Amino acid sequence: MSGEAKAVISKEVLWGGGRSPFSVSYGKMMMWYFLVSDALTFGGLLIAYAFWRASSVDPWPIGEQAFRALPGLEGEYPLAYVALMTFILIVSSVTMVLAVEAGHRNDRSSVLKWMGLTVIGGIFFLSSQAWEWSHFIHGGGGCFNLAKEVTITTPDGDAMTLAAGERVYMDHHFGHLMEMHLQDPITVPLSEDGGHVVLTELGDHPHEAHLHSLRVNKYIENETELEGDAMMALWNARSENFAFGAPIPGLGADWGGINHSEYATQQGYSNFFFFITGFHGFHVFSGVVINLVVFLMVLNRVMERRKHYEMVEKVGLYWHFVDLVWVFVFTFFYLI
Repeated sequence: MSGEAKAVISKEVLWGGGRSPFSVSYGKMMMWYFLVSDALTFGGLLIAYAFWRASSVDPWPIGEQAFRALPGLEGEYPLAYVALMTFILIVSSVTMVLAVEAGHRNDRSSVLKWMGLTVIGGIFFLSSQAWEWSHFIHGGGGCFNLAKEVTITTPDGDAMTLAAGERVYMDHHFGHLMEMHLQDPITVPLSEDGGHVVLTELGDHPHEAHLHSLRVNKYIENETELEGDAMMALWNARSENFAFGAPIPGLGADWGGINHSEYATQQGYSNFFFFITGFHGFHVFSGVVINLVVFLMVLNRVMERRKHYEMVEKVGLYWHFVDLVWVFVFTFFYLI
């Protein structure tokens, strides 16, 4: 009714002193907006990867076969190191929760302790990912193509026929010297004598690498390791087409003398791997930097003067998001 009085509600009452009707501060609301948009970006990248893989007619690398090395150790440990990386990142998410909880109690010393551990976990993850990248770039030892069709006997006693152009993979030490031999045969000479193949690196510290075994179908199903006569049959049928590691996106296919990716015939795998894990790694790096900034603010008692630890909550939201995204990246690239 036109004559009816209307109650006037002030902005302070309506917004609770600068807060939304959902009791979420402006800063936290904007953080949620950013995380939703970032989730859409990661979702689009992973969906593109899934479509690329589903439409591929070539065999796709298997994560547990492509990632089976541990720093400083010989042998094969499928997904062991990436599982450790994932565990540390998840633990850092727990320490972040404890930091936020300590902030609710205005417990400055506990906030510093748990945020410090979160930063350490993030640095460990980044360092591990840097090692994984360098190992993935260099490859397991490189491979060569067969110049002609070869029929061999597998360790199980079955006959296996490999067509011309089939990829045959070398071990790490021999492949590393083979790459150097192709660049400078004088410095790294190759010798063959009665089924014994040796590469020798000359210089102040001579180093030898012996060909002990070769593998076929590496990184995909039915991987087979061959020794003895079968190994030598493949070696003697080699072509001049060698490949080592994986090309770096943006540096061209001939980066570092690499003509093709070692990782199967599917270049899309390494391209998506480097881009998506690199994009996620940038987020982890950003999270570590932001955590350090907030850590210093807490150390200098900025939060005590503000009488709240909301900044810790906001960086906690970002850190949990980064951890959650890694769960999906881990699943897509390493498990499926």
